Amino acid sequence: MEFREHASGVRRIVGIVLAVLLIGGVAAAVAAGRAGKDTSTATKTVRGVIGSEKAEFFADPDVVKALAAKGLTVKAETSGSWAMDQFPLKGYDFAFPGSKAPADELQRRSPVKGGPIRPFYSPLVVVAHRAAARVLADNGLATLGGKSSGKLLMKPYLDAARTDRTWQQLKGADKHAELSGTVFITSTDPVSSNSGALYLAAASYVADGGRVAADEAAAGRTAPLLKKLIQVQGAQQTSTDAPFRDFISGVGNPLVLVYESQVASLLMQGQETGDLVLLYPDTTVSSDHTLVPLTDTGRQLGELLSADPRLRELAVRHGFRPQGAAAEFTAATADHTDYIDQKLTGVRQAPVPTATVLRTMARRTRG
Repeated sequence: MEFREHASGVRRIVGIVLAVLLIGGVAAAVAAGRAGKDTSTATKTVRGVIGSEKAEFFADPDVVKALAAKGLTVKAETSGSWAMDQFPLKGYDFAFPGSKAPADELQRRSPVKGGPIRPFYSPLVVVAHRAAARVLADNGLATLGGKSSGKLLMKPYLDAARTDRTWQQLKGADKHAELSGTVFITSTDPVSSNSGALYLAAASYVADGGRVAADEAAAGRTAPLLKKLIQVQGAQQTSTDAPFRDFISGVGNPLVLVYESQVASLLMQGQETGDLVLLYPDTTVSSDHTLVPLTDTGRQLGELLSADPRLRELAVRHGFRPQGAAAEFTAATADHTDYIDQKLTGVRQAPVPTATVLRTMARRTRG
């Protein structure tokens, strides 16, 4: 009896010890698991304001994953590039407008060195429905290099705009009921939107004989024409997304100013483009997407977007041209050269006025 009681007591003690060890082991395993998880997935949140044309890029799950692998989670809000100077930037790590001029303004408010940073760019282009492109070409306003691409001749187009030329005055337009009214390009609001402002930069440069507007007097020389280009459109969007979606769905104006990246992205995703013809203005402006670091973490993001091979690959997948790496874009768009002019052959880049002058030009289109 004493032996059995003693053995039973021993068993109870051993059981208690094992239970304690088991609980301790489980707790240690959970702690180790948490520690391991924190080490592998912890990220710093980077807050910023971006042009809406980059929203899909930052929302791409592959981009999110690639940034997380580098320890960053991006939380971005959208704004018109030329309205970012009105944005309360306190508490933000970066601002990412679509061109250099607003970025230069923002950089003056930043305490951080090492910026601005230009990871990628995209030229402005005009998308046209095939019938519209054909009529423009037959009337000397465009040239076609094939069924799906060509060039918009800016001087003849601006001459037509100056005289309020209508589609009905163009030969061949009578065969297409959808081509009626004044010939114009749908663009975004130049007061707040990057593409709209850059449209004015290119148009003023051509209209003023290849001179970049350097002051208010120079802006005044082209003000009447620029006013016509904008006011004929009526209400304008602050982003190219909506007019581009309307164009693809077959509604809206037959000529729309967009970024090449929007078309390239659509093509690389294998989406339907309908009767889209991509016209490169023979004088255009490239949108240099320019990140302004407001903190050291923002600068880290900009450097990653510029240098990290995976993030560059993803930028190309969204149609952007990486700075200093033409081969990456060329390889990615090799199957779409019926639309994409990879080398921008014969396309002249217009210089962009200072932000002050361009704002003056934009305001005058409203007066």
